[in-house]
Amino acid sequence: MHTAPKHDPLINAPPGDTRFVEMIFPEQANHYGTLFGGTALSLMGKAAFVAASRHARCAVVMAASDKVEFHTPVAVGQLVELAAQVIRVGRTSMTVDVAVIVETLTTGERRPAMRGQFEMVAVDAGGGPVPIDPQPRSPQKA
Repeated sequence: MHTAPKHDPLINAPPGDTRFVEMIFPEQANHYGTLFGGTALSLMGKAAFVAASRHARCAVVMAASDKVEFHTPVAVGQLVELAAQVIRVGRTSMTVDVAVIVETLTTGERRPAMRGQFEMVAVDAGGGPVPIDPQPRSPQKA
């Protein structure tokens, strides 16, 4: 069994940071052949959810999204990379910044596509807010 070194950034990313990629297919597009805005917001919300969950290590819900800016269209066949980072931790809520970068696979060209911030709240089983540890919790070792 191979064990990654503790300093490996690909394996041991900070708990509040999240990155993932998504290939854009026709079912995610609007009638212009570009990524539908609602799908883009859904992907951004997913990235915010994962980053907040990894930071708090408990259930979280979205309370608000703030100033989502669409910089450039994303065409079918392009790749989007979502990068989410917890930038503020309050008593029960967190602000997560989400950036989306579009990449054309055949040329390697990359440019900012959209960016927004999301307020995520830690909740208990009944949906009530619960306090968050301001320091992210490390993942449990297997």
